[in-house]
Formats: sequence, structure tokens, C-alpha cells
Amino acid sequence: MINPKKPSLRERCRLIIFETETPAGKAFDVLLIVSIVLSVLAAMLASVPDLRAEWGRELHAVEWGFTILFTVEYLARLWSVNSPWQYARSFFGVVDLLAVVPTYLSFLWPGAEYLIVVRSLRVLRVFRVLKLLKYLDEAYTLRRALRASRAKIMVFLLAILILVTILGAFIYLLEGERSGFTSIPTSIYWAVVTLTTVGYGDLVPKTPAGQFLASIVMIIGYAIIAVPTGIVTAELTRANRSTTSRSCPGCAAEAHSDAAQFCFRCGAKLNGTGH
Repeated sequence: MINPKKPSLRERCRLIIFETETPAGKAFDVLLIVSIVLSVLAAMLASVPDLRAEWGRELHAVEWGFTILFTVEYLARLWSVNSPWQYARSFFGVVDLLAVVPTYLSFLWPGAEYLIVVRSLRVLRVFRVLKLLKYLDEAYTLRRALRASRAKIMVFLLAILILVTILGAFIYLLEGERSGFTSIPTSIYWAVVTLTTVGYGDLVPKTPAGQFLASIVMIIGYAIIAVPTGIVTAELTRANRSTTSRSCPGCAAEAHSDAAQFCFRCGAKLNGTGH
């Protein structure tokens, strides 16, 4: 009987880092999530003046310790997959990079190290660790729907940009500097705030014509809210599909359909599929 070929060091590393089916893979993800939570907590504590004055040096050392740890982990992820560039461009690939960049950026931009709270996005991997595939599936469904509706939403946002520019010019003409609308850009800011129904109240029309226009803008704002919601909802109905926790050996993409044999992103053959 021929013994099965032993996986290479690179493949074993990939299985531990990207898969949760083995005890080692699950332990790695649990340890990673705990480290992420602790690093974000340290960054938050370092922003408190009293704690920074007393424990600033220790918190700074903790921050650098986690940064070096996550840097090594990120490089290991790139090394273990067959398509590093594909992984680097993926959602988690970008998040993993952003998790280490702020600390190094602090050499050029003091205070940038507080941006490491972006590491909290990496805790989303808890869905894989705890086998909450239902929630992971829904998250990927939402992402696919947003991606599919991207072009329609861009057209919608362009139309809104044109609309607020026109409305800003009108309110500037009707109100002018005497009411605080000192320029068209300032008036466009008012149009954005009013159209989105935020209503800060720092700029208020005082003439009857300006108040009438403001009322029209508010009504339009309520109608516009339904447009992007309808676009995304329509795409959500098309994006539903059952997924698994298998990761691609090439680019580490996840949430493939149950029957998938090849990666939807890079085309590599998935583990566990037929020959």
C-alpha cells in the first residue's frame, strides 16, 4: 500500500492559517482573534491621557509587539498561498495589510498608530472559527449584492451630485450672503445636509422662496432614500446561494458554493473536489 504524499511545509502552513477544519487551524484562529482584541484594547487605552502618562511606554511596547506578530503572520499568508497577489487584493488581504501599516506610518505621521483599531475588522473571522456558516453566508451574500449593484449606485450618486449642485446654486441665488449662504460650495453643503434629512440647522433659509425650496428638497430626500435600498434589495434576491467554509489554495478566497470545483476568483481547483 502506497503511503499518501506528505504535505509540504507551505501546504501545512496554508492549512493552519486558512482552514478551520483541523485542531491546529482552529487554535490558530482563536489565538489570532484574542491577539487582535488585545491589540485594539491596548490602542484604545493608549488614547486615554491618564493611562498614557503612566503606562505609555508599556502600551507602546505592546503595540509594537502585536504589530511585529501580525506582520510575520501577513507575510506567512502571502507565502503559503499560490497566488499572493490575488489574496493581497481580497477583502481580508487588504484588512490584514491595514492592520500593520498604521504603526509603521507613525514614523511619518505621529498619532497614526491609533488607526490600528481597523484590526477589529479581522475579528470577522470568528464566524469561521465558531462554524457560524449561516452568518458567514449572509455576509458574503450581502457583499455580492453590493458588488453587483455597484454600477447602478454609482449612476445614482452621480445624479445626486448633480442635483445638490443645482439646488445649491438656487439656494445661493435666493438667500445669498445675508442668510449665511456665502458661496455656492457652502450652499451645496446645505443641500447635501437637507437632502439627506440630517438637518444640522447651522444654515437656515430665511426668505419665503428659500423656505419653499427647502421644503421641496426635504420631500425629495425622503423619496431618494428608497432608491439605493431598492437597488440592493433586488440584487440580494439574486445573490443567495449556499456556501461552505472551504478556502481556495490559490488566493484564499472563501464562501464557495457547495458544488463549486474551482475558485470563483482565480479559477484554481478547490480541495476536496473530484479529479
